[in-house]
Amino acid sequence: MSPNPDPGYRSEHRTAVTAAEEAGALLRSRFPDGFAARQKGERGDVVTDLDVAAEKLVIGRIRECFPHDRILAEESGELTGDGGGRTWLVDPLDGSNNVVIGLAVYVVGIALCVDDTPVVGVVHDPMTGRTWSALRGGGARGPGGRLAVAARGRPLPAAGPLLAWTQGHGVSRDDPVACSLRHTLELRSRRLLQLWAPLVAWAMLARGDIDGFVGYRAEAIDLPAGALLAREAGIALRHLDGAEFAGGFGGPDAGRSFVAGRPEMLPHLLDLVSSCSPSSVPSGPPS
Repeated sequence: MSPNPDPGYRSEHRTAVTAAEEAGALLRSRFPDGFAARQKGERGDVVTDLDVAAEKLVIGRIRECFPHDRILAEESGELTGDGGGRTWLVDPLDGSNNVVIGLAVYVVGIALCVDDTPVVGVVHDPMTGRTWSALRGGGARGPGGRLAVAARGRPLPAAGPLLAWTQGHGVSRDDPVACSLRHTLELRSRRLLQLWAPLVAWAMLARGDIDGFVGYRAEAIDLPAGALLAREAGIALRHLDGAEFAGGFGGPDAGRSFVAGRPEMLPHLLDLVSSCSPSSVPSGPPS
C-alpha cells in the first residue's frame, strides 16, 4: 500500500459512498417483505425489484456526477461512456438469493476502475448501516476507522483457518476444479463459509473476521470493490498458482480465480489449493 493517495479520486469515493448508503436505505426499508422476485437465468439465480430499484438509484447518482463514464451494472448491463477508460461496476444487491429467503446477508457494492485497475471500492451493509471503503493507495476504512489486518496477524489455528468460498454463476455443479477445491477446503479448514454474497466475505476478510477467501471463476461485477478493499487493508491476493492477482473485471472468468488472505497465512492457503489448480485436475472424463 502506498501512503500517498491519489487525490483525483476522492470525489468519486464520496459519490460511491453516498450512492451505496442511499441504496442501502432503500433496500432496508423494503426488506424482508416489500418486494417481488423472479428467476434469472437457468442456474437458480434470482432478481428482485429491489435489485432494479437500488441499481437505478446508484446509476442516477453516478450519472449526475460523472456523466461521461462507462457503467457496468448487474441488471442493466453496459451503459456506454467516453470517460477515458473509466468504468463503474455496480452490484446493487449482492445476496439476492439470501434476501428472497429472508436471510439478512446482503450488501451494496460499487467500484470504479481505470482501465482494469480498481481505484475506488465501496461495500455497504444496509442492515447494520455500516460502510467499508477503499481508495487505491489510500488505505481502507470502516466505521471504526482505518482497516489494517496485517498488523493484527495471528497464528494459524490448530483446527485450521476460517475461510470463505465463492464461484461464478457459470460454473456447473459438477465442475471438477470447483468440486476439488471445495472438498479440499472443507477438509482442511475450521469452517468454509459459502455466503451467496461475495462482497460480504471480502468485507469480513478486510476486517480480519476470517482468515482467507478462495474464489473460482468469480463474477466480474463485484470483484473489483472487494479486492481493492481487502488489498488496501493489508490482505495479499494471488491467483491459484501463486501469481499476483490484480482483482480487475476484464478478461475471461478463467482469470478470476484467486486466493486471498493475510500475508502470514498466504503460504498455507496456496498449499491448500496447489493440488486443485486447473492444470492438475482433469477437465472431464477420459475419451
